[in-house]
Amino acid sequence: MIPEPGVVPTAFAEPVARVRSRWTAAVVLANVGVFAAWLGPIQVLLAKQSEAVAPGNKEFVFGLVTGVGAAVSVVANPLAGAISDRTTSRFGRRVPWVLAGALGGVVGLLVLSGVASVAWMLVGWCLVQLFGNALLAAITAAVPDRVPTLQRGAVGGWVALSQVLGALVGTGLATYFGGIGAGYVACAVFLLLSVLPYLLGSGDERLVARPPLVMRDFVRGFWISPRRYPDFGWGWLTRFLFNVGNALGTLYLFYYLQDEVRVDEPDTAVLILTAIYSGCVLVTAVAFGTWSDRIARRKIFVTASGVVMAVAGVVLAFWPTWPGAVLGAIILGAGFGVYLSVDFALLTQILPSARDRAKDLGVINIANSLPQVFAPAIAAPIVKQLGGYPALYLLAASVTLLAGLLVRQIRTVN
Repeated sequence: MIPEPGVVPTAFAEPVARVRSRWTAAVVLANVGVFAAWLGPIQVLLAKQSEAVAPGNKEFVFGLVTGVGAAVSVVANPLAGAISDRTTSRFGRRVPWVLAGALGGVVGLLVLSGVASVAWMLVGWCLVQLFGNALLAAITAAVPDRVPTLQRGAVGGWVALSQVLGALVGTGLATYFGGIGAGYVACAVFLLLSVLPYLLGSGDERLVARPPLVMRDFVRGFWISPRRYPDFGWGWLTRFLFNVGNALGTLYLFYYLQDEVRVDEPDTAVLILTAIYSGCVLVTAVAFGTWSDRIARRKIFVTASGVVMAVAGVVLAFWPTWPGAVLGAIILGAGFGVYLSVDFALLTQILPSARDRAKDLGVINIANSLPQVFAPAIAAPIVKQLGGYPALYLLAASVTLLAGLLVRQIRTVN
């Protein structure tokens, strides 16, 4: 049935009822699954696979595979989000895409588990990015669909933990199972299991009438004018810069530990640093997200997080030792926890339309994915020819600091 004029469909209504901890836990677990499927390979498996396939050119192969995969995600996330917004399944708008994304991601990981060529690495990783982004677009939109504004900092804090917990789980699985193929299979199994609680208890509102599809308007909808929506524009730009800094700082962590810090077992070292980093995010994300809810302020926390994360980059640049790496992980985790929780809440408050939440968050997620395209092209020549790892981490610190300062340009959120 088509809603009467002036009546807001339930699926588009601004939520007012607080969500329960069980629902939040299911959303967080699904996020952990998709980030484990991405970050286990990025931090360990793809790096080791690139070295096995092309030992003399590992940085190029690793950058090529991750860069092409990131390019796929740039398109996949907003497109999947826009289709999710228009989905009229009796299970809701988001559930079908969470399920399809998990199944497709599993296929991609299984492809990667049995290949020994660059071409098949590209195929497998692009499948993981394509379907993982469909899952992420849907599960991310579930938060503004269901969570009232004054609870979003706290829920955002828990959702923020999913990224670092995903890194910890993915890295742990990749390291524990030892072999490259076994690591991919373990990540695939975990991804599939992680979405089950959400699928069984999503409470997803059904869209009873699909808006008319005008292809020209559908395509134009992916452009959100920064002149018409300046706060959305600033929010997109600052997230892009934060993620450029983060990508520059983390993309070659395995090789930084192996070649600059010269640890004996870099995969184990990555796991240890990820665990330290995750613990620090755990301490700050929920606490500061809840604090930002209580005082109804977001920008000051995001700015402060940019300063803290920049300090971590300076430490890694000038103290390339194991104690320096540990200290850098502590500082970076503390700052990133605040950023992830509070910035997510801020972004949900500057979306142009409730009708297009998943699509608009997908456009925001381009700011997460696009840096993964640029970062390998920037990082590889810096590491090889333009100053090495110190120059790389100083650049990461500068970009992150700039992002923290520019968030103050957002006007409609305190």
